[in-house]
Amino acid sequence: MNWITDYVRPKLDFLNRKDMPENLWIKDPDSGEMVFHTDLEANQYVVPSSGYHMAIRARERLKFFFDEGDYEELAQPTVAVDPLKFRDERRYTDKLKENRAKTGAEDTIHAGVGKVHGQMMTACVQDFKFMGGSLGMAAGEAIIASMEEAVRRKTPFIMYAASGGARMQEGILSLMQLPRTTVAVQMLREAGLPYIVVLTNPTTGGVSASYAMLGDIHIAEPGALIGFAGPRVIEQTIREKLPEGFQRSEYLKEHGMVDMVVSRTELKDTISNIISILMQRENSVPADVADDEAVEAEVDTETVAAEELPLAAEKSATEVETGDSEASDNLGDIKPATA
Repeated sequence: MNWITDYVRPKLDFLNRKDMPENLWIKDPDSGEMVFHTDLEANQYVVPSSGYHMAIRARERLKFFFDEGDYEELAQPTVAVDPLKFRDERRYTDKLKENRAKTGAEDTIHAGVGKVHGQMMTACVQDFKFMGGSLGMAAGEAIIASMEEAVRRKTPFIMYAASGGARMQEGILSLMQLPRTTVAVQMLREAGLPYIVVLTNPTTGGVSASYAMLGDIHIAEPGALIGFAGPRVIEQTIREKLPEGFQRSEYLKEHGMVDMVVSRTELKDTISNIISILMQRENSVPADVADDEAVEAEVDTETVAAEELPLAAEKSATEVETGDSEASDNLGDIKPATA
């Protein structure tokens, strides 16, 4: 034993890897940059340097969208579970239990009602973490119920679409949700309520063939994959190489398939401005400017009234004189009655 080996190992508890969370740093899939998770969360899971939009959970999206993260969550409608008794490698009910335990949600749809910059809105979000955001009976019922709630409360409806398409484990019952949700969209139109769709990564399959493409305004997040069939399926079908960026948000914007491409951090303000225009609300006008305009309008009304008063008096006098002369002429035409 000598001084090289005769020492007391220091106890540094803060270096114990067992106590350290695994997600302190998150790697940017685009640039490979390591981003601190709190910085990423504060920026709505958009990498600050590259602008890459990472996946975000449905409830977190609603909290970022509504003022102060405060909203009323709408209840999920009750539907039949596994009506077709579907089974492949595992039973469909087992997959549902696994996804419910993993996400803490009953199904893929989360809907809520709250204020966005003071305007009441109803928002519906698809969670891709739950079976790829697939559209089944539960999701279809939840979308329709949230649209009916928007009609009842007379609020605009915002749809955040993220899905791989129809849920194959429910077969034709899943495909039935496509026309049913389309009818619900028409119900919003008949009520005169704006319907805005935000297309996120990915929005494909039957969802893109129904309510996701029926909005009054279509907004896409940067880099989102949007289409019916995937690019690999299309390439294998037509046996041609697709253009660079095919089916991505920027490509669709260039070819007129979406109205605008907006970063997630700017979605709230953009949607609020669009709704203000569609609902004919001038919320952007400051109160002092509005008061000044009201005062000017009142002064103009008084000025016009003061100028028109002498003309009205002169017109009335002329009408009286004309009326008296016409009355005397008429009296002359009357013959006295004879006995």
